[in-house]
Amino acid sequence: MPTRPLPNLAETERLAAALAALVRPGDAILLSGDLGAGKTAFARAFLRALTGDALLDVPSPTFTLVQTYDTPKGPVHHYDLWRLTDHGALAELGWDEALDDIVLVEWPDRLGPLTPPRALSLVLRPTGDDSRDATLTGWPDRL
Repeated sequence: MPTRPLPNLAETERLAAALAALVRPGDAILLSGDLGAGKTAFARAFLRALTGDALLDVPSPTFTLVQTYDTPKGPVHHYDLWRLTDHGALAELGWDEALDDIVLVEWPDRLGPLTPPRALSLVLRPTGDDSRDATLTGWPDRL
C-alpha cells in the first residue's frame, strides 16, 4: 500500500478506526516510527475504536511494557518494547499466549525473530506539527 498522508490527529484516528474494524484474533499490528511519530496516538485511537469507548484510558505501556484490554473482538495486548533490551524477555510478558489474541506493538524492531510473519506493519513519519505519513504493509487480503 502506498504512503497515506495523515494531515491531523482526526485522520490518524480515522485510520485507526478503519483498521480496528478489520482486525481479528491472531492478528498483530506493528507500529514503527521515531519518538513522537504518533505510535501511541494511533494505539489509543485504535483501542478506543475497538472497545467503542471514546474515553477509554490508554496510557503508554512504556514502563509496564504491556497493557491488556478487553474488547468485543477479544483481548488486545498493547506492547511498548522501547525499554526491552532482549527479545527473550517477551516470554515473561506472555508473548506466546498473546499471539492467539490481538497484539499491538510499538517498537517492533525489538521483537527480532519473534516478529509475527503475517503482521500488518504501520510506519509513521512526522511531516509537521500534527501531521504524519503512514505506510502500511501486510494484510493483502484485507487492505
